[in-house]
Amino acid sequence: MDGRPGDFEPSALGTREHWDAAYECELQHFEDSGDAGEIWFGEESIRRLIGWLEKQKIPLDSCILDIGTGNGVLLVELVEDILNPSDELSGFHVCIDKGTFDAVSLNPENAAEKRKHYVKSVHRVLKSGGFFLITSCNWTREELLNEFGEGFLLLEELPTSVFCYGGKTGNNVTVLVFQKKI
Repeated sequence: MDGRPGDFEPSALGTREHWDAAYECELQHFEDSGDAGEIWFGEESIRRLIGWLEKQKIPLDSCILDIGTGNGVLLVELVEDILNPSDELSGFHVCIDKGTFDAVSLNPENAAEKRKHYVKSVHRVLKSGGFFLITSCNWTREELLNEFGEGFLLLEELPTSVFCYGGKTGNNVTVLVFQKKI
């Protein structure tokens, strides 16, 4: 890593094969025990995102895309690749990402190009004026602004837990709300 923002060490966590295998295991665990598995970024992350949607009075009939879906049991069979979205994948009022951009950033095969493609794909599938909510444990506010600044307007940063270590304070995750520029 040469220190530039977004230059992460490649990792299996950045490959589709890793996540397919991980979620296949989680699906089997769910079928065996009924336990849906880990909630990425914790239950607080769900409350934070839903709270923002409710505060904005996003209509209940809005089209929402959960990018990556984590271990969304129902959505496991409905696979769409955000890096190569079909023409039918468009017109969303809201797109939500909890860690998918982080995983794309770790891809061992040309992560920088995949990040650019991801940003363009999210921009394409959102309606004009649509909202993009991103939760990241790898990217700071400033770095995400740099990655998404061209086609998106930052609306707000949602508050997250703060920690203090060695006299410095910070957040372990960043949650930003962008709006697609009209």
